[in-house]
Formats: sequence, C-alpha cells, structure tokens
Amino acid sequence: MSNALNVVPSEDSVSTGVRDTEAMAEGLADMLADTYRLVFKSHAYHWNVEGPLFYSVHNLTEGHYENMFKAADELAERIRALGHLAPTAMADIVGRSSIEDKSGALTTEDMVADLAKDHERLAHRFHALIEMAEKRKDPVTEDMATERSAFHEKAAWMLRALVKTS
Repeated sequence: MSNALNVVPSEDSVSTGVRDTEAMAEGLADMLADTYRLVFKSHAYHWNVEGPLFYSVHNLTEGHYENMFKAADELAERIRALGHLAPTAMADIVGRSSIEDKSGALTTEDMVADLAKDHERLAHRFHALIEMAEKRKDPVTEDMATERSAFHEKAAWMLRALVKTS
C-alpha cells in the first residue's frame, strides 16, 4: 500500500491570532451537527409533505437543505482551518445537536412549524457563536456565523409565513 494512503488526520497548531481555537472548533462542531441534522429533517419532510401546500413546501425545503448541505462543508472546513478535526462519526453529530426528531404522523402544518422552530433555534445558536468568535478575535468565524444566522432567520420567517392563517 502506498504511504500516501497511510496518513492519519491530525490536529495542527495554527497561529492566526485566533484565541482559544479549541473552543471555537467545539462551537463550530456543534453548529455543524445542528446543520447536518436539520439537513436530514428538511429532506425527510421534503419527501413526505402532501396536500395543497405540497409544491410550495417541497420546493422551499429543497432550497433549504441544499443551502445547509453546502454550509455544513464550510463549517467543517473552518474547523480544519483552525487546526482541529471535524466530527467523523454520526453518533458525534447526533450527540452534539440540539435538533430533535418528531415522532408519529405529521401534517404539513406540523412539519412547517417544526422546521420554523428549528431554524429559529439555529439562528439563536449562531448568535452565541458570533459572540464567542468576537471575544476570541475570530472575525472569519464571526462572519460565517452572521451569514448562517441570517439564512436561518429568513428560513424561519418564510416557513411561518407559508402556514399563516390570519
């Protein structure tokens, strides 16, 4: 076997001025886990939604999970840029995530309300990551978290507006 295939990923010392890269990497890993879990939930609802709002919810959730899948990659790459390893096990993703699964049959309204709540939760958690990044002199993570929070705030608004009745 080639030596090129025997390289084991490791953490690196990074000297970019970011303070406490380990704490930043942990915060990013939590957000990566939440993002990954919400990608799956959005995709699952996308597959199973029915009724008069099918087309709207189906298309909206597709845009959301595609955006979040790309964001998951960016979050993991930021962890690596800070010199730490990104999560490699699904158990770690599930254990770190604040996203919860719903059980039983859900109506379209239930699905949309659940996704709106989850997007709001992620927006709040990204706000906390912004504060953490600011305190640790990490403007790159701060900008990334600001962008992600804006996405989740808009997603929550759009989902709430979709099922608003009065």
